[in-house]
Amino acid sequence: MALQISATNPEHPALLLELPWQLPLEQWPEEYLVPLPRGISRHVVRYARAGDEVIAVKELAERPALREYQLLRDLDRLAIPAVDALAVVTGRSDAVGEALEPVLVTRHLGGSQPYRSMFETTLRPATMHRLMDALAVLLVRLHLAGFAWGDCSLSNTLFRRDAGAYAAYLVDAETGELHPRLSEGQRDYDLDLARVNISGELLDLEASGALHPSVDPVDFGAEICARYRSLWQELTRTSVYPAGKYHYIERRIRRLNDLGFDVAEMQIEHASNGDTVTFVPKVVDAGHHQRQLLRLTGLDAEENQARRLLNDLESWMATQDDYAPGDPLGARPEVLAHRWVREVFRPTVRAVPPELRGAMDPAEIYHELLEHRWYLSERAQHDIGLDTAVEDYLVNVLPRARETLRPTAD
Repeated sequence: MALQISATNPEHPALLLELPWQLPLEQWPEEYLVPLPRGISRHVVRYARAGDEVIAVKELAERPALREYQLLRDLDRLAIPAVDALAVVTGRSDAVGEALEPVLVTRHLGGSQPYRSMFETTLRPATMHRLMDALAVLLVRLHLAGFAWGDCSLSNTLFRRDAGAYAAYLVDAETGELHPRLSEGQRDYDLDLARVNISGELLDLEASGALHPSVDPVDFGAEICARYRSLWQELTRTSVYPAGKYHYIERRIRRLNDLGFDVAEMQIEHASNGDTVTFVPKVVDAGHHQRQLLRLTGLDAEENQARRLLNDLESWMATQDDYAPGDPLGARPEVLAHRWVREVFRPTVRAVPPELRGAMDPAEIYHELLEHRWYLSERAQHDIGLDTAVEDYLVNVLPRARETLRPTAD
């Protein structure tokens, strides 16, 4: 059988053809590989370079490879945080004609880390709580979209820094199933699997001495359930308000926005006696601040990064002479936002040398600089300004942090 590459982009097959598909992944020469931290997988996985792309290549049987490829594309269509599926390569054979397993090719998620590499230095419990928050948000988003993961675990997740928190991305969709809607039993099954898997992974870390002594693996496994149920309840619960108190509905929607979700569809019913109004958010979409930032500035960021950048943008806009909300003669928010990108955001980020940025994307760099400005201003008891904060950050922070900011991808 001839080598076949099924790809999402017409450019990818030409780039992928340069890789040594006639060799099992375990035997790929170092010249093709990129030294990135890998999580635990039941399959052989390697990171390689294809043109300017860093890709993850995973060997598995043809049917599950094609199935996972399609599921990852479905998740991309649904705007769920997951790795990008690039191609499936089938018809591989070695030098003597023996068949080799097909491979699934995904794009490496820049700036991300598997949980085991994060535990190379013992994580503080507060950081682990943030990981649980991120994983709970991911699982809720999957379930809202009708996706049953079937194997939620730390091993099947990548984490990226997100303005003091973390964003979680699905890596392995092999066991997933996409439905129009999940039943409570399907959600509970997924959640129980997550609890068992996470406790087991943390017990393994505890046995190796990589777990903080105050962390109880069983309690942290249960924590994902509590955080998931709290968020699910907030996003889906039915609210009953007194008739005429429509600002209560607006307040509920604002609360969901603060959590990073938009209400895309809602159901409002008046009681037969006219005394109460029932409000049910029927469709909830994540990424409220991401979409708002993208619309105003064209910048694509994680949710918490977007929230932080929007706050800084609003503060900056208030200092502009032509900022006049509600005045038709004032500059439109989109115009001011693009001015902020051109005059503030980009020059600030570019002040940090590329070789010192490490795995941080521009939005995360800007967040770090805002945090440093706040710290210095608190110490000085007055606003020291962004330019001064950048200078101090470059001199006093980055040189000490170069090891932790070392790039995870070129």
